[in-house]
Amino acid sequence: MKIICVGRNYAEHIQELNNEKPDAPVIFMKPDTALLQPGEAFYYPEFSQDVHHEVEVVVKINKMGKFVEEKFAHKYYDEIGIGIDFTARDLQSKLKNKGLPWELAKAFNGSAPVSNFVSKADYADLQDLNFRLEVNGETRQEGNTSMMLYRIDYLISFVSQYFTLKTGDLIFTGTPKGVAAVQPGDRLVASMEGKTMLELDVK
Repeated sequence: MKIICVGRNYAEHIQELNNEKPDAPVIFMKPDTALLQPGEAFYYPEFSQDVHHEVEVVVKINKMGKFVEEKFAHKYYDEIGIGIDFTARDLQSKLKNKGLPWELAKAFNGSAPVSNFVSKADYADLQDLNFRLEVNGETRQEGNTSMMLYRIDYLISFVSQYFTLKTGDLIFTGTPKGVAAVQPGDRLVASMEGKTMLELDVK
């Protein structure tokens, strides 16, 4: 399976990192070894001193597709969940300054914790979902999918023009403002529409 991630999909997050607003979705990938299952701890990597949390709504692809038209994209997923795109911000900054790819800072082992998935039919409007991340009981990130620059169905269509989507592929749809560093000993709790979806400890 592939983990396909969307960067810069919430305007206020773009501003907080002083990035430029993209003309098209910013796409990067994580390998399956980045996946962290529910209940597993996140172990702080030795190569970074500044790992940030980025909470995101995640879509799970349910069948193979390529060149998917946006109007049919809703047929390619039945379930959604919550994930965290852990980012070694110090390493990412060094790589970006040199014009190099971000994978070392984004795709390392355990950098993609994902919740269990729930039926999208449980929600009236996927483009009006509230989600949040608490660290040690303090709210760090709050977002609503209505704030996406590129909507879920558009993202599926866009990605499928370049990569064949396969059953089980995951799409991380972008993070709202409020990204910040985590430390060993932190406890992270991510929720969607008030329901706790993911809990993990930083070791």
